Amino acid sequence: MGVGVSAGGLAGAVARLDSVGTISSVDLRRLHPDLMEQTGHLLKESDAAERINAANIEALKREIRRARVLSEGRGALAVNVMKALSQYEAYVRCALEEGVDAVVVGAGLPLDLPELAKDHPHTALIPILSDARGVQLLVRKWEKKGRLPDAIVIEHPRLAGGHLGAAKVADLQDPRFNFENVIPAAREFFKNAGIEGEIPLIAAGGISCLADIQRLQALGAAGVQLGTAFAVTQECDAAPEFKRVLAEARPEDVVEFISVAGLPARGVRTPWLEKYIRIESKLKAVAHVKKQCNMAFDCLAHCGLRDGVSSMGQFCIDQQLGHAYAGQTEKGLFFRGAGMLPFGSRIASVQELMVWLLGSIMPAALTPECIT
Repeated sequence: MGVGVSAGGLAGAVARLDSVGTISSVDLRRLHPDLMEQTGHLLKESDAAERINAANIEALKREIRRARVLSEGRGALAVNVMKALSQYEAYVRCALEEGVDAVVVGAGLPLDLPELAKDHPHTALIPILSDARGVQLLVRKWEKKGRLPDAIVIEHPRLAGGHLGAAKVADLQDPRFNFENVIPAAREFFKNAGIEGEIPLIAAGGISCLADIQRLQALGAAGVQLGTAFAVTQECDAAPEFKRVLAEARPEDVVEFISVAGLPARGVRTPWLEKYIRIESKLKAVAHVKKQCNMAFDCLAHCGLRDGVSSMGQFCIDQQLGHAYAGQTEKGLFFRGAGMLPFGSRIASVQELMVWLLGSIMPAALTPECIT
């Protein structure tokens, strides 16, 4: 949902309907012309990273405040921070200081999150995990720090979009990730650990209708999280062309590959991604340590391109995601989930999507693509 896909506009619209709107924290300066004017040209300056990171913190503050205004005091606001980001701690601290309702962390195990949030006991801390083993490990580590997760997102790597919680692409089909396995196993662990009922589980990946939600609730999920379905709404902060790429993608257009962050990822096979996959092996064969980050601010703590790691992706993820946010269909990397969308290729409003998900009521003149 980043760069810039789920920012203050989308998060505020979702929260206004009494749900949890989530802001993706990475490189939000792209939404603010004044901040891009101050930093977009920076490259070799000695203080480039410092100035860009400061601009991104300012942008995150602005987006949180914008979402709060749009929400009209309803619902809840969360900030998602990837553990893999070099400025992970700075983004977490900013979100906490701005008083968001929740901090959500994926793309790595946030074992340090309780310490970072020790002065914010009322902010919900929500890690994203994919299997029961990860749930057990994290909960035991956090218990020693005197804090339990306020909820855990269980994200299915075979269904979700963007970065996925598996070691390699071949692992995406592993049945240990199936909701039918993870949710009951996690709940059994909670029961045996004496914390039954204290940590809600939120299922994520492949959800498109009320029947999906009810099926997951029957397994023991307390709620669900959707990404792609909201990324193609009118209120999504990305360009219209971005939404069309996601909405018009056919199942055969959605592919998996290894990201520059070293994690499997899922996106739409656009011209750029088609070319990248074709020459990936050649790029990996000549991988080498670069003198500096392509974008001058080292968005990732560990980057395959910058660090010359041949087992990781060999492209600039911030640059490609930035192209996607701007609607540059030839150049962008467009992350997307594997499942179908509720309204096909139609770009609906957040309210229409919520009414469909919670009430099975389709917008006028549309045929449901998922029968409850």
